[in-house]
Amino acid sequence: MRKIGLSALALLLAACGQAAPPARDASGFPLPDRPVASIVSAAWSNEPDRERAGEASAVIRAAGLTPGMTVADIGAGEGYYTVALAKAVGPKGRVVAEDIVASYASALQRRLRDEKIANAEVVLGAPDDAKLPAGRFDRIFLVHMYHEIAQPYGLLWRLRASLKPGGRIVIVDADRATQRHGTPPKLLACELAAAGYRPAGFRAMPEAGGYLAMFETTEPAPAPAKIKACHP
Repeated sequence: MRKIGLSALALLLAACGQAAPPARDASGFPLPDRPVASIVSAAWSNEPDRERAGEASAVIRAAGLTPGMTVADIGAGEGYYTVALAKAVGPKGRVVAEDIVASYASALQRRLRDEKIANAEVVLGAPDDAKLPAGRFDRIFLVHMYHEIAQPYGLLWRLRASLKPGGRIVIVDADRATQRHGTPPKLLACELAAAGYRPAGFRAMPEAGGYLAMFETTEPAPAPAKIKACHP
């Protein structure tokens, strides 16, 4: 009995000395090593207040949007940015609004129809895949929702293929912990770098209650199995 006990103890000690492999999804991407905020509403704030603060217009200017561009609004919710982006890119431009909540996507489709916004469409995405067409987008916006993405590495990696050459990811968020519905800029930069992006601009965005950060792709794309999760 004593030999059995010592053997079991030796196995336990050996196991304690080995770090558990990082958690990964079915596609091989690491899961985020930080809290993911829950989706609590289709809107970050009410639209009249956001308009009074000049939020969308300030973000659009900072992102360098011009008429005729094709852009995406990820986590579009009620569509505050979808509508503003549609106006900014004009009739020759295009907006694809994405959400992973079916009821939000359906409500936004109705809003676009009721407001007769013809240069925008809605797609239903997944936490790790926005389901956007390849090679079409000048800008992809993620506004006040990055902290709610359950699989940021897979999503960001797949968004690479949707950007045109020279296209950029535009992220607006608050500088606070992810569990408090924000993303510290250092953590954001780390996660984007892990997925194959480099910084392309950063500025405080008081009109939106936080900051705006832009990123462009690096080449080649990292292999999913090589991506390491960032720790806050």
